Amino acid sequence: MFRNGGTLLARWICDDKVYARKLDQVPSALTPLCGYPHALNLLPAASASASSLPAVPRIVAVSDIHGQYGLLRQLLHANKVIDAQDRWAMGSDTLVIAGDVFDRGPQVTEAFWLLYSLQQQAADAGGAVHFVLGNHETMVLYDDLRYVNPKYLRSAQLLGRSYPQLYGSDSVIGQWLRTRPVLLRIGDTLFLHGGISPEAVQMALDPASTNSAYQASLGIPKADVKADPATAPLYDGKTSPIWYRGYFDGRLDTNGVQSVLDQLGLQRIVVGHTSMKHVSTFHGGRVIAIDSSTKNGENGELLFIEDGKLSRGLLDGSRVPLAEGVVEADD
Repeated sequence: MFRNGGTLLARWICDDKVYARKLDQVPSALTPLCGYPHALNLLPAASASASSLPAVPRIVAVSDIHGQYGLLRQLLHANKVIDAQDRWAMGSDTLVIAGDVFDRGPQVTEAFWLLYSLQQQAADAGGAVHFVLGNHETMVLYDDLRYVNPKYLRSAQLLGRSYPQLYGSDSVIGQWLRTRPVLLRIGDTLFLHGGISPEAVQMALDPASTNSAYQASLGIPKADVKADPATAPLYDGKTSPIWYRGYFDGRLDTNGVQSVLDQLGLQRIVVGHTSMKHVSTFHGGRVIAIDSSTKNGENGELLFIEDGKLSRGLLDGSRVPLAEGVVEADD
């Protein structure tokens, strides 16, 4: 979906054929031709999302969907996050997606439209859906396409745009992505994709400024953001909030994690990015890893935080304790 002033251009690819619909007035619900199966309510351009929010009684979190829309739906259905019609079913509760919808799997577009729609439905019900940017969102927008499913390179060719241009600032999802945070604090829990390294604590002390810096940098060529001293720390592959893995590889011990939490006034940090078999607890519950390898298309889990009590939701809808993570030695 692309906006041009007051005009909306909707384009579908159905069986390798392009269909287009030009609309001078945005309809209340845009019916699908193929792909995402539900009618879309297209809102005005999104404004920047909040960086810090008060505590809420119940949060569900998931990350690293990587185009596995079918598995995401199954997981959300089984755990009563959405109903049989794929509509929001959690009332006033909160869902957080900790980045990486892009790349690898074959249904990236459907996953984005589901989350976009759920965000509206949750807001109408008094709840919330928050999408936090991951490294793969930034990679696609600055034209690093190493992990893009070949299907989408073909789609871009058919639509006559580069793949990043399909998510340009003139597209509905591209504009929405450019207003999402990298750091999201809810009560005493920080949600982000990679993690806060000791070197990046200052970024987390001022999350609104950090989020604004990321948002302003999205779509700037990779070489430019890495060469500019103002943006290079945002994209550092070892220490930045979208890339850090030091909680799990031995670079940062439990005392180091506690030091980060103390400086930020947090109880825990919830991250994706580093793949696990299960939603797992590390460093005595100080770090929760929620990338449960959904990208493989075989399994997925949700994190539940309910009045401070943590559990994980499985594909069959059952609830079990978090797995105990094991820190690997840093080579």
